[in-house]
Amino acid sequence: MKNQANSSDYIVIKAIDDGVSVIGLTRGSDTRFHHTEKLDSGEVMIAQFTEHTSAIKVRGNAKIFTSIAEIESESAKK
Repeated sequence: MKNQANSSDYIVIKAIDDGVSVIGLTRGSDTRFHHTEKLDSGEVMIAQFTEHTSAIKVRGNAKIFTSIAEIESESAKK
C-alpha cells in the first residue's frame, strides 16, 4: 500500500539561469542518485516524492515551490 503523504508531495522547480540540475535521491540504507535533469532558464519541472525518491537536490539558481514554503536556491559564489 502506498503512503498517502508520499504520493501527494510535489515540488515545482523553476530555473532562473541555464544549467540548473535537479537530482533525485533514493530511499534506503544507501542514499544514491537515481535521476538527474538539467533545466535551462525559464524551464519548469514538477517532481514528486515516491516510494523510491526520498530527497531532491537542486543545484544552480532556481525557485522551488512546495506545499510548505517557497525557496530560492543560489549558484555557488566564487
